[in-house]
Amino acid sequence: MSAEFPYVRPRRLRSTPAMRRLVAETRLHPAELILPAFVREGITEPRPITSMPGVVQHTRDTLRRAAVEAAEAGLGGIMLFGVPEVQDAVGSEGTNPDGILQQAIRDVVAEVGDQLVVMSDLCLDEYTDHGHCGVLAEDGGVDNDATLLRYAEMAVVQADAGVHLVGPSGMMDGQIGVIRRALDEAGHQDTGILAYTAKYASAFYGPFREAVGSSLKGDRKTYQQDPANARESLRELEQDVAEGADLVMVKPAMAYLDVLRQIADASPVPVSAYQVSGEYAMIEAAAANGWVDRERIILETLTSIRRAGAEQILTYWAVEAARLLARG
Repeated sequence: MSAEFPYVRPRRLRSTPAMRRLVAETRLHPAELILPAFVREGITEPRPITSMPGVVQHTRDTLRRAAVEAAEAGLGGIMLFGVPEVQDAVGSEGTNPDGILQQAIRDVVAEVGDQLVVMSDLCLDEYTDHGHCGVLAEDGGVDNDATLLRYAEMAVVQADAGVHLVGPSGMMDGQIGVIRRALDEAGHQDTGILAYTAKYASAFYGPFREAVGSSLKGDRKTYQQDPANARESLRELEQDVAEGADLVMVKPAMAYLDVLRQIADASPVPVSAYQVSGEYAMIEAAAANGWVDRERIILETLTSIRRAGAEQILTYWAVEAARLLARG
């Protein structure tokens, strides 16, 4: 027995729901949640994503309705991903001012731009026929500097469409600085950058590739981070902040809570985390089999991400989680 027992009894602070609520160290709030949403060109009805039960590829009309629903639930933001009909070697639709993502940005900003922070994925993997996040060199590898030129163009067309934050997710060296300079030179000094600072070459992205129609050949290990490494995330953080990142992100979330904690401790800017498609799919599958309590595990995992230091969380459960929080 402890020398302090029986006078020190931590269970006193766990005795009732009211007591647990009073002393909770970590709190979730809907305003901290961001809904990732997919919009697909050329469809007339939402298309279910089979590996992500409950998630769909939206039409422009249903995306507008989903954005309104997110605003009414009190979410902080929405992150938009475009799925074009045509892909090519350089991802031309990513810089088409009338491409599906740019149309969706205009739609959502017009619908809820005063209530939600509207964000856009800034990457080429949805638009290229090889599925990589950049332009390929002759040897088949991703050409970092040629890709930066494409990112700069993408940033400007997304900002022209009215997006509040661009989300560069390709993990090219120097991408934040190039995008910041392009935005400023185009007169978009107020458009912010949510940098995917620590994005790992993870197996947890599998369902996402169905969601965006990716035709990836090979893998992304030469530009996304090695899951074995944590310290290099701090180097990426230092570089992204120096180049002008307004917020930074860790992706995936749950398998990288240690990295999230280190970045949260070191970052001078807000820190986000992305609860990715594979995390979502595993929990939905376990819940469908009756192996876990679905609602409890949704809030438990989100709380763990918040506890590790994320100030914003991208999650496909954002609207549902907000309603669960409101219910108490």
